[in-house]
Amino acid sequence: MNIWMKQYAEKLLSADEAVKIVKSGDWVEYGEFVMQAKDLDAALARRKDKLKDVKIRTTTIMMTPEIVKADPEGKHFILNDWHFSGFSRALQDNNLCYAVPFAYHESDKLYDMYAEIDVAFIPVAPMDNHGFFNLGTSNSHTLFSIKKAKKVILEVNTSIPVCCGGSHEAVHISEADYIVESITNPPLLELPSIPISDVDRKIASIIMEQMEDGVCLQLGIGAMPNSVGAMIAESDLKDLGVHTEMLVDSYVDMYNAGRITGANKALDRYKMAYTFAMGTKKLYQFIHNNRVCASYPVSYINKPYNIGQNDKVFAINNALEVDLYSQVASESTGFRQISGTGGQFDFIFGAFQSKGGKGFLCLSSTTKLKDGRIVSRIRPTFSPGTIVTVPRSLVSYIVTEYGIVNMKAKSTWQRAEALISIAHPMFRDGLIKEAEKMNIWRRTNKIAVGY
Repeated sequence: MNIWMKQYAEKLLSADEAVKIVKSGDWVEYGEFVMQAKDLDAALARRKDKLKDVKIRTTTIMMTPEIVKADPEGKHFILNDWHFSGFSRALQDNNLCYAVPFAYHESDKLYDMYAEIDVAFIPVAPMDNHGFFNLGTSNSHTLFSIKKAKKVILEVNTSIPVCCGGSHEAVHISEADYIVESITNPPLLELPSIPISDVDRKIASIIMEQMEDGVCLQLGIGAMPNSVGAMIAESDLKDLGVHTEMLVDSYVDMYNAGRITGANKALDRYKMAYTFAMGTKKLYQFIHNNRVCASYPVSYINKPYNIGQNDKVFAINNALEVDLYSQVASESTGFRQISGTGGQFDFIFGAFQSKGGKGFLCLSSTTKLKDGRIVSRIRPTFSPGTIVTVPRSLVSYIVTEYGIVNMKAKSTWQRAEALISIAHPMFRDGLIKEAEKMNIWRRTNKIAVGY
Protein backbone atom coordinates (compact mmCIF):
# COMPACT_ATOMS: atom_id res chain seq x y z
CA MET A 1 0.00 0.00 0.00
CA ASN A 2 1.55 3.32 -1.04
CA ILE A 3 1.44 6.43 1.13
CA TRP A 4 -1.57 7.91 -0.64
CA MET A 5 -3.65 4.76 -0.36
CA LYS A 6 -2.78 4.59 3.33
CA GLN A 7 -4.08 8.14 3.82
CA TYR A 8 -7.14 7.27 1.75
CA ALA A 9 -7.99 4.35 4.01
CA GLU A 10 -7.46 6.46 7.14
CA LYS A 11 -9.78 9.22 5.91
CA LEU A 12 -12.52 7.02 4.47
CA LEU A 13 -15.92 7.33 6.16
CA SER A 14 -19.56 6.74 5.32
CA ALA A 15 -21.56 9.83 4.34
CA ASP A 16 -23.58 9.62 7.56
CA GLU A 17 -20.42 9.58 9.66
CA ALA A 18 -18.73 12.39 7.71
CA VAL A 19 -21.58 14.91 7.99
CA LYS A 20 -21.50 14.68 11.78
CA ILE A 21 -18.83 17.38 11.70
CA VAL A 22 -21.49 19.89 10.53
CA LYS A 23 -22.75 21.94 13.49
CA SER A 24 -25.65 24.33 13.92
CA GLY A 25 -24.78 27.74 12.50
CA ASP A 26 -22.15 26.39 10.08
CA TRP A 27 -21.62 27.50 6.51
CA VAL A 28 -21.48 24.47 4.20
CA GLU A 29 -20.23 24.70 0.61
CA TYR A 30 -22.11 22.36 -1.73
CA GLY A 31 -20.29 22.39 -5.08
CA GLU A 32 -21.01 23.88 -8.48
CA PHE A 33 -23.35 23.24 -11.40
CA VAL A 34 -23.60 19.51 -12.19
CA MET A 35 -20.93 18.75 -9.58
CA GLN A 36 -23.13 18.39 -6.49
CA ALA A 37 -22.30 16.00 -3.64
CA LYS A 38 -25.51 13.97 -3.62
CA ASP A 39 -24.65 11.36 -0.97
CA LEU A 40 -23.47 14.01 1.48
CA ASP A 41 -26.54 16.12 0.75
CA ALA A 42 -28.82 13.18 1.57
CA ALA A 43 -26.86 12.36 4.71
CA LEU A 44 -27.04 15.96 5.93
CA ALA A 45 -30.79 15.95 5.32
CA ARG A 46 -31.09 12.92 7.58
CA ARG A 47 -29.49 14.96 10.39
CA LYS A 48 -31.88 17.90 10.14
CA ASP A 49 -33.52 17.42 13.54
CA LYS A 50 -30.13 17.84 15.23
CA LEU A 51 -29.30 21.06 13.40
CA LYS A 52 -30.54 24.61 12.98
CA ASP A 53 -29.41 27.66 11.05
CA VAL A 54 -27.06 25.67 8.80
CA LYS A 55 -26.29 27.87 5.81
CA ILE A 56 -25.73 26.05 2.51
CA ARG A 57 -24.01 27.82 -0.38
CA THR A 58 -23.95 26.37 -3.89
CA THR A 59 -23.69 27.41 -7.54
CA THR A 60 -26.56 26.81 -9.97
CA ILE A 61 -28.24 23.78 -8.43
CA MET A 62 -29.40 21.28 -11.04
CA MET A 63 -31.75 19.43 -8.70
CA THR A 64 -33.76 20.15 -5.56
CA PRO A 65 -31.35 19.37 -2.69
CA GLU A 66 -32.41 16.72 -0.19
CA ILE A 67 -31.92 19.21 2.65
CA VAL A 68 -34.74 21.29 1.15
CA LYS A 69 -37.03 18.30 0.68
CA ALA A 70 -36.44 17.32 4.31
CA ASP A 71 -36.93 20.88 5.56
CA PRO A 72 -39.68 22.47 3.41
CA GLU A 73 -40.24 25.32 5.86
CA GLY A 74 -36.56 26.27 6.06
CA LYS A 75 -36.35 25.79 9.84
CA HIS A 76 -33.02 23.95 9.78
CA PHE A 77 -31.25 24.92 6.54
CA ILE A 78 -30.85 28.15 4.54
CA LEU A 79 -29.98 27.61 0.87
CA ASN A 80 -27.96 30.28 -0.96
CA ASP A 81 -27.04 30.17 -4.65
CA TRP A 82 -24.28 32.14 -6.41
CA HIS A 83 -26.13 31.85 -9.73
CA PHE A 84 -29.79 30.87 -10.02
CA SER A 85 -31.16 27.96 -12.04
CA GLY A 86 -34.75 26.93 -12.66
CA PHE A 87 -34.59 24.91 -9.45
CA SER A 88 -33.36 27.96 -7.51
CA ARG A 89 -36.17 30.11 -8.93
CA ALA A 90 -38.82 27.61 -7.90
CA LEU A 91 -37.40 27.45 -4.38
CA GLN A 92 -37.08 31.24 -4.18
CA ASP A 93 -40.81 31.55 -4.86
CA ASN A 94 -41.32 29.75 -1.53
CA ASN A 95 -38.58 31.66 0.34
CA LEU A 96 -36.31 28.62 0.30
CA CYS A 97 -33.38 29.97 -1.75
CA TYR A 98 -31.51 33.27 -1.80
CA ALA A 99 -29.21 34.80 -4.42
CA VAL A 100 -25.60 35.81 -3.76
CA PRO A 101 -24.73 38.72 -6.09
CA PHE A 102 -21.13 38.84 -7.29
CA ALA A 103 -18.81 39.50 -10.22
CA TYR A 104 -17.72 36.03 -11.32
CA HIS A 105 -14.09 36.88 -12.04
CA GLU A 106 -13.66 38.09 -8.44
CA SER A 107 -14.38 34.65 -6.95
CA ASP A 108 -10.85 34.07 -5.65
CA LYS A 109 -10.84 37.29 -3.62
CA LEU A 110 -14.40 36.81 -2.43
CA TYR A 111 -13.58 33.41 -1.00
CA ASP A 112 -10.26 34.50 0.43
CA MET A 113 -11.47 37.72 2.06
CA TYR A 114 -15.16 37.34 2.82
CA ALA A 115 -16.71 33.89 2.39
CA GLU A 116 -17.18 31.83 5.54
CA ILE A 117 -16.84 28.07 5.02
CA ASP A 118 -16.88 25.64 7.89
CA VAL A 119 -17.31 22.50 5.80
CA ALA A 120 -16.94 21.94 2.04
CA PHE A 121 -18.62 19.01 0.27
CA ILE A 122 -16.60 18.46 -2.91
CA PRO A 123 -17.50 15.85 -5.58
CA VAL A 124 -14.40 14.42 -7.27
CA ALA A 125 -13.26 11.70 -9.65
CA PRO A 126 -11.37 8.72 -8.12
CA MET A 127 -7.84 9.32 -6.81
CA ASP A 128 -4.95 8.79 -9.22
CA ASN A 129 -1.61 7.12 -8.42
CA HIS A 130 -0.16 10.40 -7.17
CA GLY A 131 -2.87 11.18 -4.64
CA PHE A 132 -4.84 13.68 -6.74
CA PHE A 133 -8.60 13.82 -7.24
CA ASN A 134 -9.80 15.59 -10.39
CA LEU A 135 -12.50 18.24 -9.87
CA GLY A 136 -14.38 17.14 -12.96
CA THR A 137 -16.49 19.58 -14.94
CA SER A 138 -16.45 22.47 -12.45
CA ASN A 139 -13.13 24.14 -11.80
CA SER A 140 -14.56 27.65 -11.41
CA HIS A 141 -14.10 28.46 -7.71
CA THR A 142 -13.97 24.94 -6.24
CA LEU A 143 -10.33 25.09 -5.20
CA PHE A 144 -10.88 28.48 -3.58
CA SER A 145 -13.58 26.97 -1.39
CA ILE A 146 -11.31 24.02 -0.52
CA LYS A 147 -8.54 26.33 0.58
CA LYS A 148 -10.90 28.47 2.69
CA ALA A 149 -12.88 25.63 4.31
CA LYS A 150 -12.06 24.56 7.85
CA LYS A 151 -12.98 20.98 6.95
CA VAL A 152 -13.07 19.34 3.50
CA ILE A 153 -15.03 16.20 2.64
CA LEU A 154 -14.44 14.68 -0.80
CA GLU A 155 -17.25 12.63 -2.33
CA VAL A 156 -15.74 10.21 -4.85
CA ASN A 157 -17.93 9.44 -7.85
CA THR A 158 -16.68 7.11 -10.60
CA SER A 159 -19.03 8.77 -13.13
CA ILE A 160 -17.17 12.08 -13.01
CA PRO A 161 -14.99 12.73 -16.09
CA VAL A 162 -11.33 13.59 -15.62
CA CYS A 163 -10.90 17.09 -17.04
CA CYS A 164 -7.42 18.20 -18.05
CA GLY A 165 -5.92 21.51 -16.92
CA GLY A 166 -5.31 24.36 -17.24
CA SER A 167 -4.58 24.74 -13.64
CA HIS A 168 -6.17 24.04 -10.27
CA GLU A 169 -8.14 21.16 -11.81
CA ALA A 170 -7.36 18.72 -8.98
CA VAL A 171 -7.17 18.49 -5.19
CA HIS A 172 -4.57 16.41 -3.33
CA ILE A 173 -5.53 13.91 -0.65
CA SER A 174 -3.44 15.88 1.84
CA GLU A 175 -5.96 18.72 1.56
CA ALA A 176 -8.93 16.50 2.45
CA ASP A 177 -10.10 15.76 5.98
CA TYR A 178 -12.50 12.96 5.05
CA ILE A 179 -13.34 10.87 2.00
CA VAL A 180 -16.74 9.44 1.18
CA GLU A 181 -17.25 6.97 -1.65
CA SER A 182 -20.58 7.45 -3.39
CA ILE A 183 -22.83 4.44 -3.04
CA THR A 184 -24.67 4.95 -6.34
CA ASN A 185 -22.06 6.86 -8.41
CA PRO A 186 -24.81 8.84 -10.15
CA PRO A 187 -24.09 10.08 -13.69
CA LEU A 188 -23.69 13.82 -14.07
CA LEU A 189 -26.95 15.66 -14.55
CA GLU A 190 -27.60 16.70 -18.13
CA LEU A 191 -29.09 19.93 -19.41
CA PRO A 192 -32.51 19.38 -20.95
CA SER A 193 -32.82 20.06 -24.66
CA ILE A 194 -34.07 23.60 -25.27
CA PRO A 195 -36.13 24.05 -28.44
CA ILE A 196 -34.60 26.55 -30.86
CA SER A 197 -37.25 28.97 -32.11
CA ASP A 198 -37.40 30.83 -35.41
CA VAL A 199 -36.56 34.00 -33.48
CA ASP A 200 -33.44 32.32 -32.04
CA ARG A 201 -32.38 31.30 -35.54
CA LYS A 202 -32.96 34.81 -36.89
CA ILE A 203 -30.86 36.40 -34.14
CA ALA A 204 -28.17 33.77 -34.66
CA SER A 205 -28.14 34.48 -38.40
CA ILE A 206 -27.62 38.19 -37.70
CA ILE A 207 -24.63 37.37 -35.50
CA MET A 208 -23.30 35.00 -38.15
CA GLU A 209 -23.08 37.97 -40.53
CA GLN A 210 -20.50 39.43 -38.10
CA MET A 211 -18.42 36.23 -37.90
CA GLU A 212 -15.01 35.83 -39.47
CA ASP A 213 -12.11 33.39 -39.46
CA GLY A 214 -10.00 33.34 -36.31
CA VAL A 215 -12.69 34.55 -33.92
CA CYS A 216 -12.24 33.50 -30.27
CA LEU A 217 -15.63 32.37 -28.98
CA GLN A 218 -17.52 32.70 -25.73
CA LEU A 219 -21.08 31.38 -25.80
CA GLY A 220 -23.56 31.81 -22.97
CA ILE A 221 -26.32 29.43 -22.00
CA GLY A 222 -29.56 29.04 -23.96
CA ALA A 223 -31.10 28.16 -27.29
CA MET A 224 -29.80 31.20 -29.17
CA PRO A 225 -26.06 30.71 -28.40
CA ASN A 226 -26.51 27.01 -29.22
CA SER A 227 -28.08 28.05 -32.51
CA VAL A 228 -24.99 30.15 -33.29
CA GLY A 229 -22.80 27.13 -32.52
CA ALA A 230 -24.86 24.92 -34.83
CA MET A 231 -24.57 27.45 -37.66
CA ILE A 232 -20.82 27.74 -37.15
CA ALA A 233 -20.45 23.95 -37.30
CA GLU A 234 -22.19 23.97 -40.68
CA SER A 235 -20.22 26.97 -42.00
CA ASP A 236 -16.84 27.21 -43.70
CA LEU A 237 -15.27 29.31 -40.93
CA LYS A 238 -11.80 28.23 -39.87
CA ASP A 239 -9.27 28.54 -37.07
CA LEU A 240 -11.76 29.57 -34.41
CA GLY A 241 -10.59 29.68 -30.80
CA VAL A 242 -12.35 29.04 -27.51
CA HIS A 243 -11.95 31.05 -24.31
CA THR A 244 -15.25 30.64 -22.52
CA GLU A 245 -16.71 30.51 -19.07
CA MET A 246 -19.10 27.67 -19.94
CA LEU A 247 -18.31 24.76 -22.25
CA VAL A 248 -21.46 23.40 -23.90
CA ASP A 249 -22.40 20.74 -26.45
CA SER A 250 -22.17 23.05 -29.44
CA TYR A 251 -18.40 23.37 -28.94
CA VAL A 252 -18.12 19.62 -29.48
CA ASP A 253 -19.97 19.96 -32.77
CA MET A 254 -17.82 22.89 -33.89
CA TYR A 255 -14.60 21.07 -32.97
CA ASN A 256 -15.61 17.83 -34.68
CA ALA A 257 -16.55 19.83 -37.79
CA GLY A 258 -13.01 21.23 -37.92
CA ARG A 259 -14.00 24.83 -37.16
CA ILE A 260 -12.01 25.08 -33.91
CA THR A 261 -8.21 24.91 -33.88
CA GLY A 262 -7.18 27.73 -31.53
CA ALA A 263 -4.29 28.49 -33.87
CA ASN A 264 -4.68 32.28 -33.56
CA LYS A 265 -5.02 32.50 -29.79
CA ALA A 266 -2.49 34.39 -27.67
CA LEU A 267 -3.45 32.61 -24.43
CA ASP A 268 -3.70 28.81 -24.36
CA ARG A 269 -3.00 28.45 -28.05
CA TYR A 270 -4.60 25.34 -29.57
CA LYS A 271 -6.58 24.80 -26.35
CA MET A 272 -10.30 25.13 -25.61
CA ALA A 273 -10.05 27.04 -22.34
CA TYR A 274 -13.05 27.05 -19.99
CA THR A 275 -13.98 27.14 -16.30
CA PHE A 276 -16.99 24.79 -16.15
CA ALA A 277 -18.79 22.41 -18.49
CA MET A 278 -22.50 21.71 -18.50
CA GLY A 279 -24.44 19.88 -21.17
CA THR A 280 -25.20 16.29 -22.13
CA LYS A 281 -23.35 13.00 -22.05
CA LYS A 282 -21.85 13.91 -25.44
CA LEU A 283 -20.00 16.82 -23.82
CA TYR A 284 -18.91 14.87 -20.74
CA GLN A 285 -17.48 12.08 -22.88
CA PHE A 286 -15.69 14.62 -25.09
CA ILE A 287 -13.87 16.37 -22.24
CA HIS A 288 -12.83 13.18 -20.41
CA ASN A 289 -9.01 13.04 -20.58
CA ASN A 290 -9.12 15.26 -23.69
CA ARG A 291 -5.98 17.38 -23.77
CA VAL A 292 -7.41 19.83 -26.29
CA CYS A 293 -9.55 21.08 -23.39
CA ALA A 294 -8.04 23.18 -20.59
CA SER A 295 -9.94 23.66 -17.32
CA TYR A 296 -9.08 26.81 -15.33
CA PRO A 297 -10.42 28.69 -12.31
CA VAL A 298 -12.86 31.44 -13.17
CA SER A 299 -10.45 34.08 -11.84
CA TYR A 300 -8.26 33.24 -14.85
CA ILE A 301 -10.88 32.61 -17.54
CA ASN A 302 -13.18 35.53 -16.71
CA LYS A 303 -10.58 38.11 -15.79
CA PRO A 304 -11.31 40.91 -18.28
CA TYR A 305 -7.59 41.52 -18.83
CA ASN A 306 -7.06 37.87 -19.81
CA ILE A 307 -10.10 37.87 -22.07
CA GLY A 308 -8.67 40.88 -23.87
CA GLN A 309 -5.33 39.19 -24.55
CA ASN A 310 -6.88 37.13 -27.33
CA ASP A 311 -7.77 38.96 -30.55
CA LYS A 312 -11.28 38.98 -31.95
CA VAL A 313 -13.08 37.74 -28.86
CA PHE A 314 -16.76 37.37 -29.73
CA ALA A 315 -18.87 37.11 -26.56
CA ILE A 316 -22.45 36.03 -27.26
CA ASN A 317 -24.95 36.13 -24.41
CA ASN A 318 -28.68 36.36 -23.75
CA ALA A 319 -30.48 39.20 -21.99
CA LEU A 320 -33.95 39.52 -20.48
CA GLU A 321 -34.66 43.22 -21.04
CA VAL A 322 -33.01 46.42 -22.24
CA ASP A 323 -34.22 49.91 -21.33
CA LEU A 324 -34.04 52.97 -23.56
CA TYR A 325 -30.94 54.15 -21.71
CA SER A 326 -29.33 50.88 -22.98
CA GLN A 327 -29.00 49.33 -19.54
CA VAL A 328 -29.17 45.54 -19.79
CA ALA A 329 -31.01 43.28 -17.33
CA SER A 330 -30.10 39.61 -17.58
CA GLU A 331 -30.68 38.26 -14.09
CA SER A 332 -34.06 39.43 -12.81
CA THR A 333 -37.44 40.71 -13.92
CA GLY A 334 -38.80 42.95 -11.22
CA PHE A 335 -38.19 41.36 -7.83
CA ARG A 336 -37.91 37.82 -9.21
CA GLN A 337 -34.36 36.53 -9.53
CA ILE A 338 -33.99 34.56 -12.78
CA SER A 339 -30.26 33.79 -12.96
CA GLY A 340 -27.19 35.80 -11.96
CA THR A 341 -24.54 38.13 -13.30
CA GLY A 342 -22.42 35.12 -14.21
CA GLY A 343 -19.73 35.92 -16.74
CA GLN A 344 -21.81 38.29 -18.83
CA PHE A 345 -20.36 41.45 -17.29
CA ASP A 346 -16.83 40.00 -17.44
CA PHE A 347 -16.99 39.02 -21.10
CA ILE A 348 -18.75 42.15 -22.36
CA PHE A 349 -16.05 44.20 -20.65
CA GLY A 350 -13.23 41.87 -21.75
CA ALA A 351 -14.37 41.55 -25.37
CA PHE A 352 -14.09 45.32 -25.80
CA GLN A 353 -10.46 45.12 -24.58
CA SER A 354 -9.78 42.53 -27.28
CA LYS A 355 -8.40 43.75 -30.61
CA GLY A 356 -11.31 43.27 -33.02
CA GLY A 357 -13.49 41.90 -30.22
CA LYS A 358 -17.26 42.28 -30.03
CA GLY A 359 -19.71 41.70 -27.18
CA PHE A 360 -23.25 40.78 -28.25
CA LEU A 361 -26.25 40.92 -25.91
CA CYS A 362 -29.20 39.18 -27.53
CA LEU A 363 -32.91 39.03 -26.82
CA SER A 364 -36.17 38.44 -28.64
CA SER A 365 -38.07 41.70 -29.18
CA THR A 366 -41.13 40.48 -27.26
CA THR A 367 -42.18 37.96 -24.64
CA LYS A 368 -45.52 36.49 -23.61
CA LEU A 369 -46.62 36.90 -20.00
CA LYS A 370 -48.52 34.27 -18.03
CA ASP A 371 -51.80 36.10 -18.70
CA GLY A 372 -51.20 35.84 -22.45
CA ARG A 373 -50.20 39.46 -23.05
CA ILE A 374 -47.35 40.18 -25.45
CA VAL A 375 -44.95 42.82 -24.14
CA SER A 376 -41.81 44.46 -25.48
CA ARG A 377 -38.49 43.41 -24.00
CA ILE A 378 -37.10 46.79 -25.00
CA ARG A 379 -38.66 48.98 -22.32
CA PRO A 380 -38.63 52.70 -21.52
CA THR A 381 -37.43 51.92 -17.97
CA PHE A 382 -37.20 48.77 -15.89
CA SER A 383 -39.80 47.64 -13.40
CA PRO A 384 -38.92 48.27 -9.72
CA GLY A 385 -36.55 45.59 -8.44
CA THR A 386 -35.06 44.72 -11.84
CA ILE A 387 -31.30 44.26 -11.57
CA VAL A 388 -28.95 45.92 -14.08
CA THR A 389 -26.39 43.34 -15.20
CA VAL A 390 -24.41 45.40 -17.73
CA PRO A 391 -24.39 49.19 -17.24
CA ARG A 392 -24.97 51.38 -20.26
CA SER A 393 -21.36 52.57 -20.13
CA LEU A 394 -20.12 49.08 -21.03
CA VAL A 395 -22.78 47.90 -23.48
CA SER A 396 -21.71 47.37 -27.10
CA TYR A 397 -23.95 45.40 -29.45
CA ILE A 398 -27.65 44.72 -28.82
CA VAL A 399 -29.33 42.20 -31.12
CA THR A 400 -32.97 41.26 -31.69
CA GLU A 401 -34.63 39.50 -34.61
CA TYR A 402 -35.10 42.99 -36.12
CA GLY A 403 -31.42 43.86 -36.32
CA ILE A 404 -28.21 44.78 -34.55
CA VAL A 405 -27.14 48.16 -33.10
CA ASN A 406 -23.98 49.33 -31.35
CA MET A 407 -24.21 51.61 -28.31
CA LYS A 408 -20.59 52.71 -28.13
CA ALA A 409 -19.99 56.49 -28.33
CA LYS A 410 -23.72 57.20 -28.75
CA SER A 411 -25.62 59.86 -26.82
CA THR A 412 -28.85 59.10 -24.98
CA TRP A 413 -31.10 60.10 -27.90
CA GLN A 414 -29.00 58.07 -30.34
CA ARG A 415 -29.25 55.03 -28.09
CA ALA A 416 -33.00 55.39 -27.77
CA GLU A 417 -33.36 55.75 -31.52
CA ALA A 418 -31.16 52.73 -32.23
CA LEU A 419 -32.95 50.51 -29.71
CA ILE A 420 -36.39 51.49 -30.96
CA SER A 421 -35.26 50.59 -34.48
CA ILE A 422 -34.79 46.95 -33.39
CA ALA A 423 -37.90 46.77 -31.18
CA HIS A 424 -41.00 44.97 -32.44
CA PRO A 425 -42.81 47.32 -34.86
CA MET A 426 -46.07 47.24 -32.88
CA PHE A 427 -44.31 48.79 -29.86
CA ARG A 428 -42.21 51.44 -31.59
CA ASP A 429 -44.72 54.28 -31.47
CA GLY A 430 -45.27 53.75 -27.77
CA LEU A 431 -41.55 53.65 -27.09
CA ILE A 432 -41.07 56.88 -29.02
CA LYS A 433 -43.70 58.63 -26.90
CA GLU A 434 -42.01 57.42 -23.73
CA ALA A 435 -38.59 58.51 -25.03
CA GLU A 436 -40.02 61.97 -25.66
CA LYS A 437 -41.24 62.16 -22.05
CA MET A 438 -37.77 61.09 -20.91
CA ASN A 439 -36.13 63.86 -23.01
CA ILE A 440 -34.04 61.36 -24.96
CA TRP A 441 -35.70 61.69 -28.36
CA ARG A 442 -35.17 63.89 -31.41
CA ARG A 443 -37.27 63.95 -34.57
CA THR A 444 -34.72 62.45 -36.94
CA ASN A 445 -37.29 60.84 -39.24
CA LYS A 446 -35.35 57.59 -39.51
CA ILE A 447 -37.32 55.18 -41.70
CA ALA A 448 -36.00 52.23 -39.69
CA VAL A 449 -37.66 53.60 -36.58
CA GLY A 450 -40.87 54.35 -38.40
CA TYR A 451 -41.45 57.79 -36.88
